[in-house]
Amino acid sequence: MNYCSNCGSANLSHQVPTGDNRPRIVCGNCGDVHYQNPKIVAGCLPIWEGKVLLCRRAIEPRAGYWNVPAGFLELGETVEEGAMREVWEEAEAKVRLLGLQTVFTFTSYWHVYLQFVGELVDGKFGVGEESTEVRLFAEKEIPWEDIAFESSRFALHRYFEDVKKGVFQLHFGSI
Repeated sequence: MNYCSNCGSANLSHQVPTGDNRPRIVCGNCGDVHYQNPKIVAGCLPIWEGKVLLCRRAIEPRAGYWNVPAGFLELGETVEEGAMREVWEEAEAKVRLLGLQTVFTFTSYWHVYLQFVGELVDGKFGVGEESTEVRLFAEKEIPWEDIAFESSRFALHRYFEDVKKGVFQLHFGSI
């Protein structure tokens, strides 16, 4: 950060503000404290008749790799709305959310992923604007070496573990 987003001053420093416990960027001109917090990523693993829906990414990062539909939460939407929006954008599909499945934290990227499981409405899907291909996969068909992100790999593994155990539970992971 080179300039204060409140007043435009370049008079910025790292200091621990009164009542805080860690260094923050503070404007020496207006006193505004600039917090840097993680970004929320909302996603959903669509399922249909024992298979999972994955999307081959048309955009960077990791274009050409398979992914669980997910993306950054927009201002003014709930995580559930964000997850359903991402499924629509990537797979032209509507889902009925069944529940939150995984919480995955990327500490080095400052991202927190909230991944839901959702049933495809009527089993319908297409190729969304952010994808080049969309497919239903049985567990043994998943191209594990071509999964775009560790958060997707984590969600997929946990989902199939839950199916085998006959339980649905919330899983936490991080890197």
